[in-house]
Amino acid sequence: MRLVFMGTPEFSVPVLDALVEAGHEVVCVYCQPPRPAGRGKKDRPTPVHARAAELGLPVRHPVSLKSAEAQEAFAGLRAEVAVVVAYGLILPQAVLDAPEHGCLNIHASLLPRWRGAAPIHRAIMAGDAETGVCIMQMEAGLDTGPVLLRKATPIAPGETTGQLHDRLSLIGSALIVEALERLPDLVPVPQPEEGVTYASKIDKAEAAIDWSGDAATIVRQINGLSPFPGAWTTLNGDRVKLLAALPAAGEGPAGTTLDDRFTVACGTGALRVTEAQRAGRSAQDAETFLNGLPLPKGTAFGT
Repeated sequence: MRLVFMGTPEFSVPVLDALVEAGHEVVCVYCQPPRPAGRGKKDRPTPVHARAAELGLPVRHPVSLKSAEAQEAFAGLRAEVAVVVAYGLILPQAVLDAPEHGCLNIHASLLPRWRGAAPIHRAIMAGDAETGVCIMQMEAGLDTGPVLLRKATPIAPGETTGQLHDRLSLIGSALIVEALERLPDLVPVPQPEEGVTYASKIDKAEAAIDWSGDAATIVRQINGLSPFPGAWTTLNGDRVKLLAALPAAGEGPAGTTLDDRFTVACGTGALRVTEAQRAGRSAQDAETFLNGLPLPKGTAFGT
C-alpha cells in the first residue's frame, strides 16, 4: 500500500522496518524535529528520523500540523493509509481524513485500558497480569477510536518497562502488517465504555522510593520506572537508581538491607534488587554493583 509513516522514538523504529520489509510504499516519514542532546547540546535527529534516512525515505518534521499549509502538504502525498505510532503530535481532523483508509494507530495497551501517554509504565506499576497491542482507527478523541486488531501478552514477573517496551514494539510491528493485509475485511469494533483508564505522563516526582510502603508496590514502582526515569533512593546522601527488583522473603526496619545480597526490607515484606545504578555510572546487575560497593546487612537507604 501507499502509506505515510508517523512516529518518533525507538519504539516506532521496528514498525517502520516491518512496513518496508513487507513491501509497502512509504512515501513519507513524519517525526518530531531534531532537538538538542548530549554534552554539546547539538540538534540530534530522532530515532525514526535517523532510521528513515538510512532507508533513503523522505522525512518531514513539522512542529505542528495545524496550519492549512501543513495539512495540504500531507494531503498532497495521496496516501492510502497513515500508520501512526508514538508520533507525539495531535492530528487535526483534516489529517485524519486525508488518507483513503484514514490513520491507523498502534497503541501499546489493551484498549480501553490505559489510553494516553504512558501505557507500558502504568500497566506494570498497576500490577496488570497482561497487556498488549491494539491497532486502532484514529479519531479526534484521545485513543477513543474503534479497534481493528488486538493481541494480548502476559507481563512476566520482574519484567521492566524497558523489556516490555521492546516486546510490544515487535508485537505491534507484526500486527500492523497483518492489519494492512486484511484491511478490506476488518470490521472496526467500538471500544466499550466500561474499563476506561488513563495512562498519564510519568512525573519524575513518582520516582522517589518510600520504603515504608509494601514490597509488592515498590517492586512495581522500580520495574515500571525502568529504565526511565528510574526509581531512586539515597545511600550516604548520594542518589542510587534501582532498575529491577523481585519480591523476597524477610522483614526488618524499612529501607535496611537484610543480607549482603541487596535484599531490602520494606514497610511490609521485602524485595531483592537485581539491577542498580550509581550516580555518574552505568547500570549494573546486582552482583557487579555489590563488587564495587558492598552493602552489608543493616545498611540503611534514605526514605
